Amino acid sequence: MLTTVARGLVAAALTVLPVLTVPAAAQAAAPAPRSTLPLDEAIDTLTVAAEDRTGYDRQEAFGGWIDADRDGCNTRAEVLLAEAVEQPTVTGRCTLTGGRWYSWYDDRLVDRTDIDHAVPLAEAWDSGASQWTKARRVAYANYLGDDRHLVAVSQRSNRQKSDQDVATWIVPDAPSQRCRYLSDQVAIKLGWHLSVDPAEHAAMVRIAGECPGVDVIVERAP
Repeated sequence: MLTTVARGLVAAALTVLPVLTVPAAAQAAAPAPRSTLPLDEAIDTLTVAAEDRTGYDRQEAFGGWIDADRDGCNTRAEVLLAEAVEQPTVTGRCTLTGGRWYSWYDDRLVDRTDIDHAVPLAEAWDSGASQWTKARRVAYANYLGDDRHLVAVSQRSNRQKSDQDVATWIVPDAPSQRCRYLSDQVAIKLGWHLSVDPAEHAAMVRIAGECPGVDVIVERAP
């Protein structure tokens, strides 16, 4: 097993966008309030509700990558720079070439990577984000205040996962990796007040049986 590369926390203040304003509360200037719960208790805390994808359009709902701090690097580039195990070359307005990344989803080093939303955008929409303002959805899609939220992973694993929740996809690796993945899912859903559907909740409970002693650190999203 390769050693997971520690990723530095990337904090980017979400400022005024050309069309909409990201709320000041979405800025990552200070750590979000934290709480720690045993995994099974954290799962029991989640709201269980039916999901609804009515009206979902990724671009319209969440927009694209933004350059929150106006340094020339958008959110995708910020994550790539933060997680690189071999740094890419940066030229011009944050054009990246080269570099390597550790994809912990499938335990491999890769030189081509996707940025995965740990809880996919479509899944977030289904689970409550459809009721948010556009500004909050843009903040979610570009959130750098929690290093579990956006992850550089292999293109293969990201595309296998797509927009699935844990009822239909989880990292195909050792129990410790599955426990990590589940803990991240639960933390993000609690942090952003997102619900789970009954099948997802049942899968979480089942997988948590592999994870004795695992705690979930929940960082309340702004």
